[in-house]
Amino acid sequence: MQNTMKSLAQLTSLLARIALWIAGIGLILMTVFIAAQVFWRYILNSSLIWSEPASVMIMGWFIFLGAAVGIREGYHLSFDIVLYLLPERGKKVLHSISDAVVAAFGLGMIYYGGELAKKTMHNAIPSLGISGAWDFIPIIAGGVLVVIFCVERILRRAAGLSTARFGETELED
Repeated sequence: MQNTMKSLAQLTSLLARIALWIAGIGLILMTVFIAAQVFWRYILNSSLIWSEPASVMIMGWFIFLGAAVGIREGYHLSFDIVLYLLPERGKKVLHSISDAVVAAFGLGMIYYGGELAKKTMHNAIPSLGISGAWDFIPIIAGGVLVVIFCVERILRRAAGLSTARFGETELED
């Protein structure tokens, strides 16, 4: 099972890198769009009507993709006080419960993000001319990654492999 998990970790590592690249490119694009809007508004006395909605949509992508990768890397919010008192096996059980709860949250992101996308798919974003569902696709994509990365963490622990934790050693693939 460890070899299978190591192969899976290589795949999810690639997925995480792709998500971070998309998030990073999105952050740069958003910065460029906002800077262009400032230039157009204050220098050219005009306005780019598409820059704000496009920037907000891009922000959704880098927030949700980055958050999902943060979960894989162990940077998500947790309360560690009790963990200092427990033996290693108890820590693993509580970490797995935590990952299961976060995965359930990811499933909620998928379901409710999908519901929002369905309800807005026939509405157009006026300044962009695209479906309003695009505002909610990042929630769904982030939810899918959250579930994948949480399941990976649970399976790694079950196989006896380490998982990344904030402030600890890197995840070994």
